[in-house]
Amino acid sequence: MSRPRSDIRPRLLEAAAHEFLARGVDGASLRAIARRARTNIGMIYYYFPTKDDLFLAVVEQHYEPMLQGLRDAVDVAAPVEERLRRLFVRIGQASEQELDIFRLVLREVMTSSERIPRLIERFKRGHLALLSEVVASGMAEGGLTTQHHPALLVMSTFAIGTAPQMLRRFAGEHFPFGDVPGGEQMATELARIVMNGLARRPEESS
Repeated sequence: MSRPRSDIRPRLLEAAAHEFLARGVDGASLRAIARRARTNIGMIYYYFPTKDDLFLAVVEQHYEPMLQGLRDAVDVAAPVEERLRRLFVRIGQASEQELDIFRLVLREVMTSSERIPRLIERFKRGHLALLSEVVASGMAEGGLTTQHHPALLVMSTFAIGTAPQMLRRFAGEHFPFGDVPGGEQMATELARIVMNGLARRPEESS
């Protein structure tokens, strides 16, 4: 049976995102979501058999467009440092809706072990696969070291390129390092940190 053409599904996703952000997935009430979406609880189960299905649909609504933006950023014939810089620029340009989803995913990962496997499976087919491809190409071209396990390079690169920008966006005016560059300059410097590391170079000793 085909589903009716209506705006109920997007209304449910918007209402669920609001409730999940306010109360967490476990604490959110399906009845409250239905009321906010101006429908009934039966329509939630019609579109989303479980609350976890609804949660993952909320994540996917914003994750896939951001993932496409990341794909576009690295889909260039350029050295790995430039591809990483472009990737970090796009991460730093995350919309408010994307930041909300980031907050939601982070909270659920920290509080609900039941949802972690499904999130990881999605991310393995998403940004983790994309970043793995960029790192692998960097190792092949000689820009990135081959002395460490590729998975560690992927995780380290993701942390370096994401954490400072998310901290700056979330902290806003309370960011503890007010003179840190933002925008594209921050992305450029983060890419250089990935490429060069933090160790002092011999040429700096003089």
